[in-house]
Amino acid sequence: MLEPVYIVGAGPGDPDLITVKGRNLLTQADVIVYANSLIPDSMLQFCRPNAEIIPTASKSLEEIVAILIDRVRSHKLVVRLHDGDPSLYGAIQEQIIALSEAEIPFEIIPGVSAFQLAAARLQVELTVPEIVQTIILTRISGRTQVPEKEELSRLAAHQASLCLYLSAHHVENAQSKLIEHYPPDTTVAICYRLGWEDEKILTVPLLEMATVTREENLTRTTLFVISPALNHVKKSTTKGTKSQLYSSHYKRLFKK
Repeated sequence: MLEPVYIVGAGPGDPDLITVKGRNLLTQADVIVYANSLIPDSMLQFCRPNAEIIPTASKSLEEIVAILIDRVRSHKLVVRLHDGDPSLYGAIQEQIIALSEAEIPFEIIPGVSAFQLAAARLQVELTVPEIVQTIILTRISGRTQVPEKEELSRLAAHQASLCLYLSAHHVENAQSKLIEHYPPDTTVAICYRLGWEDEKILTVPLLEMATVTREENLTRTTLFVISPALNHVKKSTTKGTKSQLYSSHYKRLFKK
């Protein structure tokens, strides 16, 4: 019986933020096939010295899948290491289909996504009662088109906490769509290479989002967080906006 290919989410870059299960698989793996343009080499510290480590930045999907299939059929323990969480813009669907067609088992190990580390770095809750209770993870159309019903200006109409991936190359277009619905002074966090040694986070008004992104030359690995919650960072929680979770009137299942 063949071992599965383990599709592991490495998290956004900080080696300490990979899950325990993901780290354990790295320590055991015979072969690690990893997205080297998106994952720092420091993540490889968990690998065995004699493990076969294969970077994929210059490889096609067909080449990557062929490697996975060959090594699994050679009875190797194979980790396919993705940045962030594989289920978010991880392009794993094509790999899943190819592995399934080849009758190769696989298991997906989730990882911390960039938007979660962004909120932690900003020390903010993205779902503040009576301010915002919804988080939207999306991108603007580029080489990969977004379905019309998910077009950015439609999603921006909700004025939710919006986390914008893979959009730095189209930041002017994104800003113009966002500003149709968010006030121009809405705080935007521009988050570059979260978890890497050269991580950079800039908070600016929405009106300056494109200008600052261009001035800082942030073209890749950049996440934008646009949220009413960011305007309330460090402010005192006022009466009427507290979570009901800790209310003295809230009936708890596990507390008397």
